[in-house]
Amino acid sequence: MNTRTVSVPAADGTPLATDVCLPDGNRPRPAVLIRTPYGRDAHRAELCGWAAHGFAALAQDVRGRHGSPGEWHPYRDHEREDGAAAVAWVRAQAWSNGEVVAVGASYAAYCALVTALDAPGTALGGVRRDGIPDAVIAAVPALGLPETAREPGGPERLWARAGWWAAHGDRRDSDPDALDRALADDPRLLEHLPVARLAERLATGLGRELPSWPRLWADRERGRLVARGSAARLPLLAVGGTRDPFAEDTVALWRGWGGPARLLLGPWGHRLTADRSVPARARVNLGALYVRWARAALAGRLEPTRCGAIALGDSGRWHSTRREVTPPEAERRWSFGSSTGLRLLHGAEFSADPERPVRSDDLAVPVDGDRADRCLLLSPPLPRPLDLAGAAVARIAATADTPSADWAVRLTALDPSGRADPLAFGIVRRTGPPGEAADITVPLGTLGRRLPAGTRLRAEIAGHHFPAHARNPHTGDDPVTATRLVPSRRTVNPRGSALHLPVVARRRYVEPVPEICR
Repeated sequence: MNTRTVSVPAADGTPLATDVCLPDGNRPRPAVLIRTPYGRDAHRAELCGWAAHGFAALAQDVRGRHGSPGEWHPYRDHEREDGAAAVAWVRAQAWSNGEVVAVGASYAAYCALVTALDAPGTALGGVRRDGIPDAVIAAVPALGLPETAREPGGPERLWARAGWWAAHGDRRDSDPDALDRALADDPRLLEHLPVARLAERLATGLGRELPSWPRLWADRERGRLVARGSAARLPLLAVGGTRDPFAEDTVALWRGWGGPARLLLGPWGHRLTADRSVPARARVNLGALYVRWARAALAGRLEPTRCGAIALGDSGRWHSTRREVTPPEAERRWSFGSSTGLRLLHGAEFSADPERPVRSDDLAVPVDGDRADRCLLLSPPLPRPLDLAGAAVARIAATADTPSADWAVRLTALDPSGRADPLAFGIVRRTGPPGEAADITVPLGTLGRRLPAGTRLRAEIAGHHFPAHARNPHTGDDPVTATRLVPSRRTVNPRGSALHLPVVARRRYVEPVPEICR
């Protein structure tokens, strides 16, 4: 194998820095293309791994980042055209057999997808064009500005976006610890109002400007890539984790894809199996899986279906998604205020005060009902182990005395020793006449867990989840531009409120790799 750095010309002639790692030998090879804003150097070992299995492997710095010249405008310009130019360049090389797999994680998954779906002359009927890859591997995909900036239910993802923009926005290189340093100097940094001008205060800690920050919040149209994927015919492998903030986008992409689609949803966060906290029994060799899947996809051996596997937590067991992750095979309903469901501890009436919000970085809960800041409920211990695989939902009968209110539901599993482990979370924004009773549905994401006997479920219903999410000011003003905050009185009516969890009624365990590659 040998690795070299070349300049691959974009459509407008901009030379994009690209590392190329070729297998030994002279025969033409299939290729893997990774386009990343995070630095192509980080993919050296990955390229060697692909090459060791007979693939030509390329990692390219996107325009305006690291070794590539130009201006960096995340999600807005050039990724489509530059990706198409790179694919066409690969196909024109003597070492290429013409087959290309676009691969990426997070923003790099976005690059792979827009190349597959948005390139000029996109092949929607199975006819290949020079700039269109033959298959796509999208891991923990960050599908666009609207998907990364806001939850599907509306609230703004403040902490994650501030961290990403501080690390990568409006600069050529990356500084992963930038937000942590800024917060060390100014612990109340993320409380700054308005959110739209947070970058002005953040710039002090960073020592540089973030002019693109306000534009981050302007685009609200979600689902564009998912919609375009419905017309795709090339194979897709969507990889995510039940602890990843973009897990629902991963599932939506897989479910809406028009071609052969596979889903692997493990017990991981955004770093997938790189997270050292994941037990060995729950790990999957993703590199070996990617190679096996890519070979099957390029050879046309994948069944023309939508299937996959979801991990049951850290148990090492995997459940088949061949019958979709929703609707669930069975659903268990935990009614609020019931001795056999979720018993109300306190907070049927509570105050959501944005000056003193319930925090996302603290699992501690109040021990009594004085000045309640959330509704708190607890289940009895599970009499037997419970497997959960699919979509969870909370349905709440509630009122707020303000014209705008966020409803955050946090579900925690308490093991028999009392250790708290986050299980599910969801948040939605509702607007309406103050004091009007409403039935509110809060999606809690796709679960994949095995709960041992003796586990208790703790549910918290609150009006904020800060700093992960920006505070709703409750005035009806846009939280991005608001400068005035007021408290909101809330009432949760146990009658008509319940938690709905997807229970695996018939256990059909699968091995994830054969399931993905069939």
